[in-house]
Amino acid sequence: MDKVLLVTIDSLRADHVGYHGYERDVTPTIDEHAERGSRFTNAHSHVGGTRFSFPGILTGVTPMMYGGHEQISAEQTLLSEVFHDAGYRTGGFHSNLYVSGQFGYDRGWDEFFDSAPDESATSKFRKWAKTNLDGVVLDVLKKGYDFLESSQGMNVGSYHVPADEMTDRAIEFVRDTAEDPTFAWVHYMDVHHPFLPPEEYQREFLDEQVSHDESIQLRRKFIENPDGVTDEEYQTFIDLYDAEIKFNDAEIGRLLDVVEDEWGDDYLLALTADHGDHFLEHGYFGGARLLEVKNHVPLFVSGWDDDGEYDDLVGLTDLPSTLVDSVGLEIPDNWFGYSLRDLVFDGEWERTDVIGGYRDEDGEHIRVRDPAWNLVVHENEPDALYHLSDDPGEHENVLGDHPDVERQLRKRLDVHRQLVESTTSEDVERPDMSEDVKERLRRLGYKE
Repeated sequence: MDKVLLVTIDSLRADHVGYHGYERDVTPTIDEHAERGSRFTNAHSHVGGTRFSFPGILTGVTPMMYGGHEQISAEQTLLSEVFHDAGYRTGGFHSNLYVSGQFGYDRGWDEFFDSAPDESATSKFRKWAKTNLDGVVLDVLKKGYDFLESSQGMNVGSYHVPADEMTDRAIEFVRDTAEDPTFAWVHYMDVHHPFLPPEEYQREFLDEQVSHDESIQLRRKFIENPDGVTDEEYQTFIDLYDAEIKFNDAEIGRLLDVVEDEWGDDYLLALTADHGDHFLEHGYFGGARLLEVKNHVPLFVSGWDDDGEYDDLVGLTDLPSTLVDSVGLEIPDNWFGYSLRDLVFDGEWERTDVIGGYRDEDGEHIRVRDPAWNLVVHENEPDALYHLSDDPGEHENVLGDHPDVERQLRKRLDVHRQLVESTTSEDVERPDMSEDVKERLRRLGYKE
């Protein structure tokens, strides 16, 4: 086998996928291919956010290792570099700017599309404004900009490249590599808010089409006034989310049809999400949080000789090791995941927990999730312990009720902090992003 395809979907919750038990038929393509392969039903991102999750998916490390999640260090090894160095043609296609060349993800690719913008006149104006206008004027401009979204639902610009265009780019690469050993990665952004699905997919779940302006306005209400969201608005939001998933699923089907025409049946396919999302279960929408709904993700691997289902705990750092191991390549020493082939074909599995953390202006946020518990520790906020067997929705903080469990989990966090410290890299700095990049990230809900 010398063909590998990795498909990742931004913000896809496991509980909105058919083979995870979702009652709506939103993922027929994903379900069909999952049934042909190994389904890992207890897979988790190490932290629920794109820039915290992709170091695991593409470099086999947890978010704070090698200098942290600000940028990929020169000491890290990208999945693309392993395949490229082994003589594979490599192609990567996405439009999430946190995984762009500016953040160090462009190494090892023969073809790389990240939709990073050229500096526009608008960007130049924003830079001029930032330099020449005082803070009060800038705040007024930003509030006016946000007001247009909140009150009028005005679409303020392009957030990401839609799935059909991303599929077109990937198909062109697939057709060009029919005779070569190939690794391709395609990341779809449509399931990330704002939800702007095509009308034909909205019609499957909604009686009347929701305009882009209405959808953007509703998104702002979820962010700014979650307590004011009505039951009808909530259902509309879920309908739009599911419509995006079904649109994305159809485009994955279109890609896989061409893959099988061009590559044949002998290829490895892995599909996952970088994280899930919060839909007000804990009183808020979005955000890089450390709870189950944000971190439980779908994951399957097909194209090898297995079609089983596994509920062992899996972290997304295990994915790159699995892909290179499956084609007989050596796993780099600076990757910290395990190959899922050990679980599937040998019945052995070393992982006992999924650990990950990040730092922001409020300090360190870190969690350890084992099969029964999730301990969430904040530097400047109250900690929390959830007993997942009794409380899968994580609504009751039982910190203090189980001191032996808490002590053991805190020791695991201390060991992980030592690992993070041992991999500290001096070459990682926050990239100086253009104003266009910052604005696109803000409009996707990120704090750039």
